[in-house]
Amino acid sequence: MASLLVRFIGLAYRIPMNNILGTKGVGIYGIAFDIYDLLLIISSYSLPLALSKIVSGLQARREFKNVGRSFQVALFFGVISGGLFALVLLFGAGAIERYIYPEYPGVEIPLRVLAPTIFVVALLGVFRGFFQGKKTMMPTAFSQVIEQIVNAAVSVLASYYFMKWNVGNIHQAAWGAAGGTLGTCLGAVSALLILLFLYWVYRPIQVKQERRDRTRRRLSGRYLFMLLLMTILPVILSQTVYNITGLIDYKLFGSLSSGRGIDSGIISSLAGVYSGQYRLLCSVPIAISTAVASSMIPSAVAAYTEGDVAQWKKNVSSGIKFNMVVAIPCAAGFSMLGFSITKMLFSTSETVLGVPTWVLGGRLLTLGSVAVVFYALSNVTGGALQSIDKMRLPVIHSAISLIVHILVVALLLKYTEIGIYALIAGNVTFPFVVFILNLWAIRRYVPEYRQECVKTFVAPVAASAWMAVAIALVYWISSRFIPLNIVCTLITICVAVFVYFIVLLLLRGLTKDELYDFPMGRRLYLLAKHLHVM
Repeated sequence: MASLLVRFIGLAYRIPMNNILGTKGVGIYGIAFDIYDLLLIISSYSLPLALSKIVSGLQARREFKNVGRSFQVALFFGVISGGLFALVLLFGAGAIERYIYPEYPGVEIPLRVLAPTIFVVALLGVFRGFFQGKKTMMPTAFSQVIEQIVNAAVSVLASYYFMKWNVGNIHQAAWGAAGGTLGTCLGAVSALLILLFLYWVYRPIQVKQERRDRTRRRLSGRYLFMLLLMTILPVILSQTVYNITGLIDYKLFGSLSSGRGIDSGIISSLAGVYSGQYRLLCSVPIAISTAVASSMIPSAVAAYTEGDVAQWKKNVSSGIKFNMVVAIPCAAGFSMLGFSITKMLFSTSETVLGVPTWVLGGRLLTLGSVAVVFYALSNVTGGALQSIDKMRLPVIHSAISLIVHILVVALLLKYTEIGIYALIAGNVTFPFVVFILNLWAIRRYVPEYRQECVKTFVAPVAASAWMAVAIALVYWISSRFIPLNIVCTLITICVAVFVYFIVLLLLRGLTKDELYDFPMGRRLYLLAKHLHVM
């Protein structure tokens, strides 16, 4: 629920921020953020996942002293790695712009503002991983919401004033993007302060557990450091391959487009529409799948550690089903309402190559919406492999998929005239290949695993089909009487959600217990009972 709320807040503040920056500024912001994400993953992004995996295993064996020691080792690791990569970004931002992304002038400025955030997020990840390993997502969830609220407020205000203060500057758009990245930094600081307070409150409980620990096994700091490193490395490699695809896309698109004589400003603007409209909107349902995968892993690890294969299968199956219930209708909604949504959120007078930016964004969203489903599947199946200690397989699968992705994008950009739409093709093929390889590996190492298909896939697809019919009818009828796109789109979305919910339950796609696992599940169940659909 927190992940969903965070994404909606992120979507809400990105709308005014994108309109303040313009597509050129959004393009620079997107590239800077992807570079920051890559360095963050290498330095510390996998710390919460890795530490939660270690802590949950130790908790299952009631080795509380080893839990405390692993936390201390992870904190040391976070300080070293986060501090090192923060310095690398701070002093290497100029070289990144000059030698890697010369097609996007000014990207150095927001990168320097993002540099301290890497250190802050490294510490943040240690505390989140500790609490997640204790099987409570509340500290992570609460800190994420506060982080995003601060991020939203600062990003919009700083973008506006940085643009205002740099009127006439050749890098005005880059300074505006730097204002957006300032919000990221201050949001992370606020979340870290909250988690420091929560850990201070929880610390006496951990101390009491350590005093009652009667297990003889005592893990050394060196062993825990190597265990953490060996747990982190596969996750780093896997996530690095995931995130590097965006940077490769920007580089391929920039270099091949400039080779055709396209101006750098147009290249930045096209990249801005791709990152600021298509990827931004798709990130909302994808974030839900990532959150489900992260929250599923500690329970799956504990089940695997205890040899409870049935519970492990239940965790993985429910994770995939939850994702499909959300991702499939989102993809269908994006494909049906792509133009209406981008016009509602990003309608400005700005054009790229004579096409309004919201029209271009609508085309991208309509054509590439199916990627949401494949990313959801690849995320959860990757988490399932990590939970059974097959940490290297998601890395290998992502690397294979990356090669396919690069070939598809490069060939389309070089030998066709589709331009920015080549990135959509790559964005769909990458998670699809990863999912197929992950699923094959799961069935190989856990032969007992069989995913239920009718309620997991068929019911959401059927309900989404009826939802699509409702979308077409409601938008067509409402647009005949209401001349405002925003009103028609909002009415259509509300009706679409209602129709999907009703049809899915009529098809018995969810049981009472499964519905209770959803955010506000009890209220949804009472509504379903009142409507006589469950």
